[in-house]
Amino acid sequence: MSVARALRPAAFGAFSVYGLEVEYMLVRRDTLDVAPVAEQLLAARQAGTGLAWSNEIVAHVVELKNPAPTPDLAALANALQREVREMNAALAPLGARLMPTAMHPWMDPARETHLWPHDNDIYRTYDRIFGCRAHGWANLQSVHINLPFADDGEFARLHAAVRLALPIIPAIAAASPFADGTATGWLDYRLHAYAGNAPGLPQMNGEMIPEPAASRAEYQRVILAPLYAALAPQDPEGLLRHEWANARGAIARFERSAIEIRLADAQECPAADVAIAAAIIDLVWLLYRDGAAALPTGELAAILRACMRDGERAQVHSPAYVAALTGGRKASSAGEIWAQAAERMPDAPHRTLWQPVLDKIQVRGPLARRLVRAVGETPSRTALAGLYEHLCECLENGVFFDPTSY
Repeated sequence: MSVARALRPAAFGAFSVYGLEVEYMLVRRDTLDVAPVAEQLLAARQAGTGLAWSNEIVAHVVELKNPAPTPDLAALANALQREVREMNAALAPLGARLMPTAMHPWMDPARETHLWPHDNDIYRTYDRIFGCRAHGWANLQSVHINLPFADDGEFARLHAAVRLALPIIPAIAAASPFADGTATGWLDYRLHAYAGNAPGLPQMNGEMIPEPAASRAEYQRVILAPLYAALAPQDPEGLLRHEWANARGAIARFERSAIEIRLADAQECPAADVAIAAAIIDLVWLLYRDGAAALPTGELAAILRACMRDGERAQVHSPAYVAALTGGRKASSAGEIWAQAAERMPDAPHRTLWQPVLDKIQVRGPLARRLVRAVGETPSRTALAGLYEHLCECLENGVFFDPTSY
């Protein structure tokens, strides 16, 4: 809920600076089981590069973020990697380490969830209303991308562009194929679990794709007011009556004049996280530059669900959507749409960061597909543990996962 807090209203124009937040699971070094040691880790924090360490509702997840927005994503990738190593050094005496990717592959959230133990009325309210000992609350590690806007006009244009970019994010970012010890059938099971974490309050997640809104006033009327009204009977004190209670795949953070994109799974190392984030940012930049059509929310949500399940192989059956992203060329899969969108932005601001990674994804698929390829759909606990041990090493060393050499 709290990346890039230093953003101030009207301080930054669109695409001038960025805020990223990466979440990691804390696990035991010997077994890779969940380790609820966030409090001890945060207490051991030493002065570092200026990045921030924090946590939210559970004691077995930690967040790493840049509290001051930055224009330099390449430098941010290096800073994140240094902080990862600092975190792991602080965790070593606790017998713990960081685990990358978007879900713990065998965690039992009903039994192993450790809610933040200190007095926090907001977290207690969430748990009372929704029951947070479930995958959709306690086993989700993502990368949040904050994009600023300077005024209402920039907000409207940015929000429209973000809506169109959201559906195909899992095609390159899916990194959560396993849960409960087996392949789930979804390459992005994190988003599947997240989308269903509030079945009694559909106004909270909506269809994951936010409804069209051409101004702050319209956003508050169409999205926030119905959410607050639906929450009121279960939250009479209004503890959750804040814009962060909106759990769509991208949310407006008017308090810091930014839109926060939440659909990217955490990858295997910061270089991969930043490359994926850079590709998403530049796709939004392309759509912002050209102007984005307000396609129906349900149409976009159907594409998103297909990409959550099948990644880059998802079939896209919306001619209007394909035309909007490819400039009118033909494409049938999400991977083809990404490839053709990339061809439309040779001068994209961060192309050197994402092009090599996107090229590999076009050949081998997103991380989730590579993980399933490495151990199969019904791996033994030993095989799964070996794979995620290797991923922990990828995170520590800042290297990409290569299934051909695993």
